[in-house]
Amino acid sequence: MTEPDTTVPAAPPQKESNLRQLVDFGGLLAFGLAFLVLRLRGMTGDEALVQATWALVAGSAVAVVVGLVVEKRLALMPLIVGGFALVFGLLTLLTGDGLWVKVKVTVLNASLAVALLGGLAMGKQPLRHLLGSVIPINDRAWRILTFRYGLFFLCVAIVNELVRSEALVAWAAARIGRGDVDPADVWVSFRGVLWIASSVFGLSQVPLILRNLTSTDAPVDPMAPAEPDRAP
Repeated sequence: MTEPDTTVPAAPPQKESNLRQLVDFGGLLAFGLAFLVLRLRGMTGDEALVQATWALVAGSAVAVVVGLVVEKRLALMPLIVGGFALVFGLLTLLTGDGLWVKVKVTVLNASLAVALLGGLAMGKQPLRHLLGSVIPINDRAWRILTFRYGLFFLCVAIVNELVRSEALVAWAAARIGRGDVDPADVWVSFRGVLWIASSVFGLSQVPLILRNLTSTDAPVDPMAPAEPDRAP
């Protein structure tokens, strides 16, 4: 990975960034609603999860198009996120196995954690490369942000492995007297909670970003790094 440029390009217009975030949220919302409707129609959790994945694939494709057409650019991070969603979503649909869409969250976030923390240990700034320098902050802030997001992605990967474990969910449900809980229902609910957690974590980084801006004229998109955790 090459060293970053000394000058940081201005962030994209805020309205365009907001549109991309809206598309990301819309994909997750469509996924959740599709799953809920299918469950109400009598499908099992696993069946509904597979069928609802169509919304994930469609939402991911739309998000990539928005990045290209509306923002006139496509940073590496959205490309990676969209690619993972499309590949694992299609695997889910082709095999009829919801395991793929569940594992995607682990593989994506674990890969990002390794890339960020590993790159940081080598003296690089991988997060800056992944985002395409959309946040105009100094090198020290980039290092801190990279470390924080590396740990965040690692935690997401670990928690997802716990939540997607049907045996662990069954054990926990039995402990609280809810032995009839469907593991697929638990995982889809977790994805909604994870989107909220990602948004809150992104907002918590705003003070760091504002204290270390290198260009006060450029609008800031502090939520950009949290994209992997918003994707359905």
